[in-house]
Amino acid sequence: MQTQKKIKGLRLILKTARSQGKSIALVPTMGNLHEGHLQLVRQARERYDFIVCSIFVNPMQFSENEDLAAYPRTLEADCESLRSESCDCLFLPCVKEVYGEGLEQQTSVHVPGLTENFCGNSRPGHFEGVATVVTKLFNIAQPDAAFFGLKDYQQFLVIQKLTHDLALDIAIHGIETHREESGLAMSSRNNYLSPQHKEQAASLYRCLQSCAEKIQQGNTDFQQLEEDAKKELKQASLKLDYFQICDAQSLLASTTDTQSIAILGAVFIGKSRLIDNIRLQRS
Repeated sequence: MQTQKKIKGLRLILKTARSQGKSIALVPTMGNLHEGHLQLVRQARERYDFIVCSIFVNPMQFSENEDLAAYPRTLEADCESLRSESCDCLFLPCVKEVYGEGLEQQTSVHVPGLTENFCGNSRPGHFEGVATVVTKLFNIAQPDAAFFGLKDYQQFLVIQKLTHDLALDIAIHGIETHREESGLAMSSRNNYLSPQHKEQAASLYRCLQSCAEKIQQGNTDFQQLEEDAKKELKQASLKLDYFQICDAQSLLASTTDTQSIAILGAVFIGKSRLIDNIRLQRS
């Protein structure tokens, strides 16, 4: 696996790969890789010839009340994991390489509509930071495709929209959430959880599952379903951020006519804020 810290160097590597007729896939990450990240690399490997994984803890997507310095960094283990998955290239830029003139002078990318609620409301500026860094990575690597986990479903829709709106010729692949045995969605933030907190946190997925089953059985009283789920989460000693049944494309509240549904949930436990979702198609 080649490792490159400079934009110019990465572009030279990718230019060589293209000259050999290879298709290129990008897997953007912030490191602290877990099985969910590695599944993205495996899926990319199955479909494309040359796989680039980026590790960059993006300061632009952290708000003032979030501890950027505390984000887990496990570079040595990450590199070993990527080598074991036959990743071709690791892009490992520093903040100055990505934001050469500083964050205050950085042109930013704003995606309207989808970014205004849920995580956008809880983490002001978060999606602008995500959209900006993803757009920069797309322009740096110019891949044929990029792979993202669907645990961050709102983020996935934001990236889909910016790719479409900016006419970027990149296929965006969403890969299903990889879960622990309890059903808890794998996340770098799970590292902050004690075993007891992990068991409590798994209640979020159980609530999502229960809500989805009731909808599949024909229950369309979405407001009551949301209230019931919120009570269950409170009983599990989870502090609620949001729990809502939405249209899976617009993220507007579902109506009785909505066919494609996403149920989104976010909770606080210990030092962590955890998100998860389930998507379903009504028959």
